[in-house]
Amino acid sequence: MAKIITCNTNGIRAAARKGFFDWLRDADADVVCIQETKAQVHQLEDSVFHPQGYHCYYNDAQKKGYSGTAVYSRVKPSKVTTRLGWDPLDSEGRYIQADYKGLSVISLYLPSGSSSEEALARKYRFMDAFLDHLKTLRRKRREFIICADWNICHKEIDLKNWRGNRKNSGFLPDERAWLDTLYNDVGYIDSFRLVNPEEDQYTWWSNRGQAWAKNVGWRLDYQVISPGLKSKVLAASIYKDERFSDHAPQIMDYALEIVT
Repeated sequence: MAKIITCNTNGIRAAARKGFFDWLRDADADVVCIQETKAQVHQLEDSVFHPQGYHCYYNDAQKKGYSGTAVYSRVKPSKVTTRLGWDPLDSEGRYIQADYKGLSVISLYLPSGSSSEEALARKYRFMDAFLDHLKTLRRKRREFIICADWNICHKEIDLKNWRGNRKNSGFLPDERAWLDTLYNDVGYIDSFRLVNPEEDQYTWWSNRGQAWAKNVGWRLDYQVISPGLKSKVLAASIYKDERFSDHAPQIMDYALEIVT
């Protein structure tokens, strides 16, 4: 069995101060995908950011204190990719891919479009370009697990106040239709919903009001898989016993052996 965790830390140094790496040590994951490290590589030289037993790979943004992704892996990947040849994906450190035998695990941070119309337009451009990349991956002779803060909820079940958010980025018709295309046309699968059809399953909560206390959340973080892995999904969970950021770690168990 392979356990894979994805988590947006909203600043990996802040998450470390809140006990993220203490929890991670006991979580015993095979691969950990992190989004929003918000740190340059030279700021992460402390051993806490290179947990024992893992090969650690960071992809930082050119802009300080912004974006960034990481992958920790118990098995050393045969290849690690951090550049796809287009911006803002490359310059903002939004992508890192670890390759193993017949399998690739990707940590992805999709842009948010909530701050302005300009931000939403940038998000849509990113989504268009990245969908082309996802189509390219489907033509390769390997399976893919894409762990990400997707910054999109797909269905009404995926956020608490869906009626009030139909005109807000993260639940706009065009964003949801993009996921329809990803699943229905390109063939990827939301692994979480294969094994957990329950309501009130969220991974992000606003810091305003009592969103966390009242579980008024959004399911923005999930692991999208290629169809060949559909039968390999064993279990899904969201860790909420501690709070390391405004997102919660999302954990998947797969009937897989990760080897190079």
